[in-house]
Amino acid sequence: MCVAGVQVKPSLYGNGKSMRVQDLVLNQRTEILRVLCSSGSAEPVEHVTDILLSQGELTWEDYQSIHVSGRPLYTNARQLLDVVYLKGESSCGLFLEALKQVLPEEQPAGFSFPDHWWDPEVREECQNTFCQTLLTQRPSLVSTLQHCVDGALEALLTSAHFTSADCEGIRLPLRTPSQQARCLLDHVRAKGEAAAKFLLEYIQQGEESGSILNKKTQTVSREFLKFQKKLRSSLSAQSCFLSTYGGTSHMSLDDIYTDGQLELAEACPDVHGPIGLKDITGEVGMINEEADTVLVSGEAGSGKSTLLQRLHLLWAREAALLEYLLLFPFSCRRLNTELSELSFKELLFQHCCWPDRDQDEIFDFIQDHPHLILFTFDGLDELKQSFSDEHRLCCPTQRAPVHVLLFNLIQGSLLKGVRKVVTSRPSAVTPVLKKNLCKEVLLKGFSPSGIDCFVRKHHSDPTVAAKVLQSLHTNTTLLGLCHSPVLCWIVSCCHKELLGCGEGSPQTITDVYLTIVEHFFQHHSPLRSTGKISWHREYLDPVLRLGQLAFKGIVSTCYIFSDKDLDPCAITKEDLSLGFLIQSKDLSVFRSKCYEFLHVTMQCFFAAVYVVVSKDLDRSTIPKLFELKNLKETSLRTACFSACLLYQQVDECSLDKDATAVETPNLQMTATFASGLLSQRHRSLWLHCCPATAIDRKTRQVSKCLSKGMQKHFKSIPQPVAGEKKSMHAMPGFVWLIKCIYEMQECSIAKDAMSKLEVDHLKLTYCNIGPVECTALAFVLQHLNNPVGLQLDNNTVGDVGVEQLLPCMHICHSLYLRNNNITDEGIHKLIAKSIQCDNFHKIALFNNRLTDACTQDFSLLLKTKQDFISLRLGNNNITAEGAKQLAEGLRVNKSLKFLGLWGNSIGDAGAEALASALEGNTTLVWLSLVGNGIGSAGACALSKVVKNNVSLEELWLTENCITRMGVECLIEALQHNANVKSIWYVHTIRNINCPVLL
Repeated sequence: MCVAGVQVKPSLYGNGKSMRVQDLVLNQRTEILRVLCSSGSAEPVEHVTDILLSQGELTWEDYQSIHVSGRPLYTNARQLLDVVYLKGESSCGLFLEALKQVLPEEQPAGFSFPDHWWDPEVREECQNTFCQTLLTQRPSLVSTLQHCVDGALEALLTSAHFTSADCEGIRLPLRTPSQQARCLLDHVRAKGEAAAKFLLEYIQQGEESGSILNKKTQTVSREFLKFQKKLRSSLSAQSCFLSTYGGTSHMSLDDIYTDGQLELAEACPDVHGPIGLKDITGEVGMINEEADTVLVSGEAGSGKSTLLQRLHLLWAREAALLEYLLLFPFSCRRLNTELSELSFKELLFQHCCWPDRDQDEIFDFIQDHPHLILFTFDGLDELKQSFSDEHRLCCPTQRAPVHVLLFNLIQGSLLKGVRKVVTSRPSAVTPVLKKNLCKEVLLKGFSPSGIDCFVRKHHSDPTVAAKVLQSLHTNTTLLGLCHSPVLCWIVSCCHKELLGCGEGSPQTITDVYLTIVEHFFQHHSPLRSTGKISWHREYLDPVLRLGQLAFKGIVSTCYIFSDKDLDPCAITKEDLSLGFLIQSKDLSVFRSKCYEFLHVTMQCFFAAVYVVVSKDLDRSTIPKLFELKNLKETSLRTACFSACLLYQQVDECSLDKDATAVETPNLQMTATFASGLLSQRHRSLWLHCCPATAIDRKTRQVSKCLSKGMQKHFKSIPQPVAGEKKSMHAMPGFVWLIKCIYEMQECSIAKDAMSKLEVDHLKLTYCNIGPVECTALAFVLQHLNNPVGLQLDNNTVGDVGVEQLLPCMHICHSLYLRNNNITDEGIHKLIAKSIQCDNFHKIALFNNRLTDACTQDFSLLLKTKQDFISLRLGNNNITAEGAKQLAEGLRVNKSLKFLGLWGNSIGDAGAEALASALEGNTTLVWLSLVGNGIGSAGACALSKVVKNNVSLEELWLTENCITRMGVECLIEALQHNANVKSIWYVHTIRNINCPVLL
């Protein structure tokens, strides 16, 4: 006999020899109440209730009716018995079993439980959601959480799942630890799936690290735990204030940190869209189980260093990364300055945190248990040497150059099993490095909501924050620049100078950096006149001194400067007080005082100023800067720099034949700034300190370099295969040249460059195209002579980037924006512009964030443009309502040939709406409705299209739920239409000449 899914022994029912379980509960009611309440604690009642709740015998409403705050314990216990009794035999039996678990040693004389009243088979419960898991696993979760409520609350608060008020409500002193745990679970369930998932993962991590620690405490000395505490304390002190953008001590990381967009570089079937911080070191997205290194790649200013700083702080507070007992942070920028050979042990302790005692014991533990250790390396692209696996090193006590130690750590030859997180710019990631990665994570800057969040955090006054955001949304170019966190910080700092300028508002990155330099000078001497022209006069000498240091550092891959390194460039204390050079932070107590520019982009900017203004550089500097080669030789041959070597060993290393051009990204950025500084709009800034002839010559040099670089790209375009149109797959260097042209703001240069480009298709996939790059592309591509197909798949265009592309839409006959995090808002603006463009005929938007709200825009597009050919909206969030909207446009349209809606959720109702609109269509050739939850009703409706549509050739219906009836309708329809070549269903082609009935 089965009651509510529980197998019950027939002997307890109907044979008169055994008492029914329900009667047993009733007859022993007084005794049950006594054993539940005699201790005066609510724990037995609550524990029994937890078990019944986890088994599904109690609903959440039952639970709330039993546990009423402030009601006497006996009353709650009676309510529990009443609820259980009224539910019948099954619930009474499960109640007694739960009571037996809770009170195994306290069963009184005369109190009896039924023997084996049910099969010992465990009931299978459906755990489709994380919230359901919190219920089904409630007893064990309460047992675990009551020992770590504070840690769980801290983690939930840090991750923004809980507020301070939530935490205070759970921590009420009147609650016991187990009651706090139950209250915590109840709050998490109320917050929804995301919070439930986070808590379960936190508990799992805590159990793993806790069990490991318990095993090791027998062998780990107190000195190890002291060292761990010292390391946490040091990391906490170094990480609690934002250090990336100038080290301003008043800017707490907790107050300002804003998540950037994190995505896996390799497609993962279990992950759709962004991932979180915890996924960086987790198992999500693993592509090479043998490797231990995670790469976080992102452009300069995308927030890589700040992300690592956040991870360091969370570990130091024991709020994340609980599976790692030790975390060692390294800066590749600082490792550049290490000239002597070191052993791995010396590298570990000298550059991070030195144990006070028992160094050998702690180091032995690290070697014996590498899986409990985490290393982070910030800025791999800033090393002088590019990654190589040629020099193998396995011995941790053998001394070697620092880069050799680092490369062997990354590839696993040294200390295999240690998890490493490495950051780098994409351009420095070589195939040799990629093969040593367990996964790659892309950091793509701020989303529009991230910009909003950062600005609101930066400005404590909500009124000011609102005004800044309002101004940004009226200046879309500046909003696009804020996609980069470092530029968002600059805009937030300089909002008074940058916003509300009307036509004079900043358009380029160079404009923004000129403004922040003015901002710094203004704050340094608020009483002095510091207009846009005067600061170049008053502060020219310190600017040149800083520029000299910056340029020398760029060409020699040096970003950390000691006191003695400042002397050759005559850097004074007054220059340091300006704020552009800041003291470099270091965990090691053995390091002398060092300095760095407040951000590497600022170093590139000052280097560019020096290139533009300096009279000491020879004429070959700019051409070599844009060619990105032999620049070190140029700097060393110059009289100025021959006397200004930062230190001899660095230059010897920089000229070593094995050193490669890993500094290319910073040289490119320097060249980009030089282009902007030599534009006509900024030409007047330099005339007081540089002859006009010299400025004109340098401007001509830049223009010539850009033209020559573009021509080189165009010449590399292969001839098209017979019958195909000519296409160009652009490389990242092409995007850089486009950005340089935009910085110059010279339409004539853009026209000259584009007049020589004759292709039908321009492909820029995986080129790190964000809103800033979209602005530059639109500025240049609008000057093309002939329409082009623009493919921007797998970038970070987003809604802001879409808006930046609008000026070049008239020259696009097709636009491909797969996987670009675009929403309905961006589509609304894009379609409004596209309708006005005669050349525009195709669009592909697979794998974005589109919903039914955008289908009205596409319906309008289909109604308005009777020459539109292809619409592909696969893998979005379109339902039956969206399909009905599209159907309205399809009824009117007389040109569409390709319609792709795979991976949505249109169902039968959506399929029926589309079928009704397409039955009499005479143009559609290809239709994909793969994976849309379509059943036989939808298939039968589509069979009318198959039967009557005179143009349809191919229909895709795989990954749906079509049954025999639907298949029969499709096969019967095929027999009436010879034009339909194939219908794809369950990976099988249904050929019209030999239909097969499943």
